[in-house]
Amino acid sequence: MHQLISPLAEPFADPASLESLAAVYAYPDQVNRGLPWLRANMVAGLDGAAKLDGLSEGLSGDADKRIFGVLRALADVVLVGAETVRAEGYRPGRARAEFAAARRAAGQAAAPAIAVVSRSLGLDLAAPLFTEPLVPTVVITVEDAPPARLAEVAGVADVIVAGRDSVDLAAAVAALVDRGWTRLLTEGGPRLLGQLAAAGLLDELCLSVAPLVTAGDAPRIIRDAQMPDAQRMRLVSLIEQKGFLFTRYLRLHPQSASSAP
Repeated sequence: MHQLISPLAEPFADPASLESLAAVYAYPDQVNRGLPWLRANMVAGLDGAAKLDGLSEGLSGDADKRIFGVLRALADVVLVGAETVRAEGYRPGRARAEFAAARRAAGQAAAPAIAVVSRSLGLDLAAPLFTEPLVPTVVITVEDAPPARLAEVAGVADVIVAGRDSVDLAAAVAALVDRGWTRLLTEGGPRLLGQLAAAGLLDELCLSVAPLVTAGDAPRIIRDAQMPDAQRMRLVSLIEQKGFLFTRYLRLHPQSASSAP
């Protein structure tokens, strides 16, 4: 069973259809005018756990993976933390034939670039993420990164230096936009997502809710970040399939939040 409720989608959109999902999750028109839009895609259990047995994979299902693939196919670049890259065994973005024509029409590369945020540069440079990408992998780091290691990374990746001793995420996003990448997607992990939200850079949250109660001490989807105020979000679409809920929330800006019910 699956059901779609969305004021932004066609009334009879089919969540089993890649075309329908692409319509539901389409980026706003501002990306075509050079203005960035940063969305996050995360999964959590019913009790808020962002991981099961140490990985987000344990919370996922077929429909979640399908939406994961669609969100990547729509994006110019996927922003991810180094800890997540190591834990989840990240690979390069891949070209998908179903989206090839749409990406060409939008002036996009065949696959999204992967941009890894890493202050220490503790990355496996022999991994496929660096040896087999269709689009060169980007590494976002700091001025105080170890010089010798920085030179090694620069030999296999496109390096962005943003900030002195900690990554300036606003500057990093600006550098990605300078490369023409306005359709931004982050897959976390929780620490990076917290930093992006605290910096006011998160426009949209696509949260998959798995029908699982896991208990334990797994982190939430956002952690280790302090925000001056709670950020209100507005639900704009909801898909249910086999007990999973696939939600899409947009950020409410202060002027609109003040008049929200």
